[in-house]
Amino acid sequence: MKNRKTWYWIIGLTLVALLACGGFVGLGLWIARNADSSQGPAFGDAVAIVRVEGVILPGEAPAPNPFSGDTGGAFSQQVIEHLKKANDDESVKAVILYVDSPGGSVFASDEIYLQIKEMNKPIIAAMGSLAASGGYYVSAPAQEIWASPHTLTCSIGVISQFLNLEEFAKEYGITAVTVKSGKFKDTGNPFREFTTEDQALWQDIIDEAYGEFVRIVAEGRKMGEENVRAVADGRVCTGKQAKEMGLVDNLGYLPDAIDRAAELGGIEGEPRLVEYTRKLSFFEALGSTFNRPSPVEEVKQLLHFNAGSPLMYLYIAP
Repeated sequence: MKNRKTWYWIIGLTLVALLACGGFVGLGLWIARNADSSQGPAFGDAVAIVRVEGVILPGEAPAPNPFSGDTGGAFSQQVIEHLKKANDDESVKAVILYVDSPGGSVFASDEIYLQIKEMNKPIIAAMGSLAASGGYYVSAPAQEIWASPHTLTCSIGVISQFLNLEEFAKEYGITAVTVKSGKFKDTGNPFREFTTEDQALWQDIIDEAYGEFVRIVAEGRKMGEENVRAVADGRVCTGKQAKEMGLVDNLGYLPDAIDRAAELGGIEGEPRLVEYTRKLSFFEALGSTFNRPSPVEEVKQLLHFNAGSPLMYLYIAP
């Protein structure tokens, strides 16, 4: 009995120690996360860097993984919030939109585009390894676009995909019963044929979104819409090819774009760099030290998991 009580004390003290350590870690993460990061001196004229990294998704970002800072995508409300901060910060004289994304939601891409149009400071899009489809859409309104010669970009187009499990269901004796109010209410139902009428209905939606994409590019690049349509067939291209097509202004890397942004912002000498991070509550930071999403949850988050087939400005790599 005495040995058992001793073990209870040991286990209890161990748990208290673990919780205390977790609390200190959470406090440290909370302090670190709630301070905007910057490089160079803590004062003076600055260039802000706003990142669009990962699949572009609508809404608010979940609490990030404290060890990687990765939220699994570029959530539109977070990007918009960072753009607004840069626009309101009097010390920020120019903005870099750093894009490393295959694109994503049509809705979310357009939200980011509209905020960029509201900016009253010079803004340059600097492309990383990938800035395709929606990644190009959000870059188009920038004052200048910079890409590496090896950046994969373009992929101007719209896609939606629907699964057809009809034959699979028959083979395994699966029956789906659908009760609906009209013949198009279950368009995209994976347990029935995607008819020619369904195809025509959805093609009209795709064409409308595509037309808007073409208009955005033509306006941002000061090109005729017919010239944009000639290269807007969904093809992916390198940064070098995009420059030859008039879709990119300059070839270079992030430091080159920063130098150019500083020049446009009238900054003399090396600019201070500012980035914005999402502020965590203390309890979010503490909880994130003990809780990491399962791989399944991360995949759902990345793909914006839902029952429909949303419109996507998305480059799908082979």
